[in-house]
Amino acid sequence: MIIKKFTAKTEKEALENAKKELGDGVVVMNVKDVKAKGFFSFLKPHMTEVTVALEEESERYTAAVSAINSVIASSQAQEAKAQQNTPEAPAAQEPSRKESSAIEEKLDSLQLLLEQQLQKPEEDKEDKDAKAGEEKEETEIDRFMKLLHDTMLNNEVDEKYAKEILDEIAQINKPNMPFDYALANIYQKMILKFGMPSCITPASKGIKMVFFIGPTGVGKTTTIAKIASIFRVDQKKKVALLTADTYRIAAAEQLRTYANILEVPFRIIYTVEEIEKALEDFRDYDYILVDTAGHSHQNQTQKESMSNFIHSVDDKIEKEVYLVLSATTKYRDLISIADAYKEMTDFKLIFTKLDETTTLGNLLNLRLYTGAALSYVTYGQNVPDDIEEFNPQRTVKKLLGGKN
Repeated sequence: MIIKKFTAKTEKEALENAKKELGDGVVVMNVKDVKAKGFFSFLKPHMTEVTVALEEESERYTAAVSAINSVIASSQAQEAKAQQNTPEAPAAQEPSRKESSAIEEKLDSLQLLLEQQLQKPEEDKEDKDAKAGEEKEETEIDRFMKLLHDTMLNNEVDEKYAKEILDEIAQINKPNMPFDYALANIYQKMILKFGMPSCITPASKGIKMVFFIGPTGVGKTTTIAKIASIFRVDQKKKVALLTADTYRIAAAEQLRTYANILEVPFRIIYTVEEIEKALEDFRDYDYILVDTAGHSHQNQTQKESMSNFIHSVDDKIEKEVYLVLSATTKYRDLISIADAYKEMTDFKLIFTKLDETTTLGNLLNLRLYTGAALSYVTYGQNVPDDIEEFNPQRTVKKLLGGKN
């Protein structure tokens, strides 16, 4: 695997430079702002540093591992010199810190955690032969993988998916593989499984209608208000709000209030014909966002009614459907909900209430179970602030035990 940093004025420009040099197969591992250095640093433009990884072809694998092993060997030799208080030791330690910083920056305290938990008690016996010394690294890699497995389970990643990920990594692991290399492989693999966020985009021509579906109490109405605010205020788009939730007066009034604040049209719709009328009335708009009733996913009659609404525009305009789910819901219930809505339509995923949970395993679980792309996540009630596009790097970092 190649891990390399590219610096440019914008993240997009840095990523383009990475793709030019390494190809389209690169995976973004970290993005951060870089402060200029020097006396006139305040005159220099703002820069962005992007760290990318590229999984090399199998024939390059041995060379990559050999290079990393040589760094570790060098580091061990330098530590031995330091213990002997030799003058050259302080200067010799600097290269090893640079080599290890790439992964440490991604997962912060995880590396220290692994080192602490993987330390073995000192052996009292002095008759260990060379073979035992050769087996030590393989045993530690096994313990390293078990630690990551337990960390994922603690973050409520389903055991099936945790095992699949580690099994895939085990196929390319080598007995003497350094922890950093194994950790980078797992990090990249999980990012690839999440994929990039797929959010609402403009229609190729004309208006786009966006339906928001999901159970009661997950925050659909507030999420719609946040997205409408981004389109209306930040992007200066023409937006109309509709609600098909005729069962809860409070939800309709809440959305009406947001519509009044944003100064956008609002309607309650009861029939398919009223949706068609709205399409005609708002044909010059960019987006129509539709709130739907949060029915029980077990009520067949209500599901059929919602399906009719969603599919009534299939041949008329472009549409997208987003299933809104709470990150605090039990995985078994999420499966039941996703199965019920999958019978109606294809959808993308929005997760809410990330501020109310300390574990994010269900984001990976539902992504892999449904195959649906993740789009937005929300983490509070503030409109429009507490929403952002799903960030796979940050999520994987947390699933592997790193800091926020």
